[in-house]
Amino acid sequence: MIKASLNTFDVTMIVVSLVIGIGIFRTPAMVAAVTRTPVLFFAAWAAGGLITLLGALTFAEIGSRFPHPGSYYQVVASSYGSLLAFLLNWANIFIINTASGAGVALIGAEYLAHLLLPDRLRTAQNIVFIAAGMIILLVVLNYLGIKAGAWAQNVLSLSKVILIFILAVAGLFSQHSTPDIRSAALSPPASWWSALGLGFISVFFSYGGYQQTINLGADLKNSSKNLPRAVLAGMLIVISCYLLINIAYWRTLGIPRLASAKLVAAETAGVVFGQIGANIVSLAIFLSALGFLNAIMIQLPRTYLAMAEDRTLPAIFKKINPRTQVQEFGLLFLGVFILLSLIFLRTFENIVNYVMFLDSLGIAVVASTIFVLRGKAKRNNQDYAGFKLPLYPLLPAVFIFFLLTITISVLVSQPRSALLGTAFLLLGFPLYRAMRQLSFRNRDVNR
Repeated sequence: MIKASLNTFDVTMIVVSLVIGIGIFRTPAMVAAVTRTPVLFFAAWAAGGLITLLGALTFAEIGSRFPHPGSYYQVVASSYGSLLAFLLNWANIFIINTASGAGVALIGAEYLAHLLLPDRLRTAQNIVFIAAGMIILLVVLNYLGIKAGAWAQNVLSLSKVILIFILAVAGLFSQHSTPDIRSAALSPPASWWSALGLGFISVFFSYGGYQQTINLGADLKNSSKNLPRAVLAGMLIVISCYLLINIAYWRTLGIPRLASAKLVAAETAGVVFGQIGANIVSLAIFLSALGFLNAIMIQLPRTYLAMAEDRTLPAIFKKINPRTQVQEFGLLFLGVFILLSLIFLRTFENIVNYVMFLDSLGIAVVASTIFVLRGKAKRNNQDYAGFKLPLYPLLPAVFIFFLLTITISVLVSQPRSALLGTAFLLLGFPLYRAMRQLSFRNRDVNR
């Protein structure tokens, strides 16, 4: 039995860290490389923020109407059946969250290696070792209890917000920015629409993650009212940070240098503060990576709990330590699969495309349950006093449309990654059948 022990601030900080992982410190280079001009670059980030806000409003209502543990799974199972819910969360378990965690760990390790290791020791193998150490450290921390994980989360989330604000302000007022730097551009893209579509892939990767917060519906006190507040407050913080930091990147580096930068934040700090500033930023970004990984380890095991209760995972996944409120087996399982992803998915750019095809499709399916939830409430004349997103059904429909556009963009631009992701998704069907049969067989034996 889960006991609500998190407050609104705890969950707001989890939202911030689920979204602000490492992407914003690296993906702006990928966006600049495909948009190629300042106008298209900022159009991609501004439009991405607007669409993400629509998503936050949609998931705020879903979380308010359906405040259960592992709601990201449960709301799909309740609306469309267990099979679809399992297939989407199979992808979450083995591809989306594990690959994202592995990608963030790799980038955090790169920044730490940049600080601690000489050039000759900054090998791919050593960076993987550092990333693995980060993952193991956080598994141990979260094993101590959900409150211990939340306390660490608050510290890490606040640190990254302060870092971004300091760097953004320094970049905005830097004397190193000149009109030539700000007006510089690469050759215009052949199609501005196509360039925006490719830019959105990385932009939405950077903005994603907030939707997983609904998994903590049973952990948050007075969840039906406080979860919408946490989601919306967290996303407003994120969008503000992203727009400010991208303006700082552009003013300091210009689009051509931004497009070729590998460690964007460190290069920006190097221009503004010199070598000491670059080192401080590298350390802070390493801590930001820890924050994102920690947020995954807090919320994702609640999906395992929901799946186990739906008899699509073994019963051991729903066992909770009553003192620490930790699903110990589920946490260890998650840590092992992030480590496996770390071994097999070592290139961050490949992880982005590999993840985004399934991630955007899955988010669209979960977001569409708002129509089902509202329909059921209307048919059953249910009283509901929680959060309602405005301009329904237009806003969720626009959000889902853009998610499907991202899915198609990845399919067209990276067909191999998209097909590989689809193959893994479909591999979940025989596992679903096996889990169901095993569950019913065990139930019959225990009668």
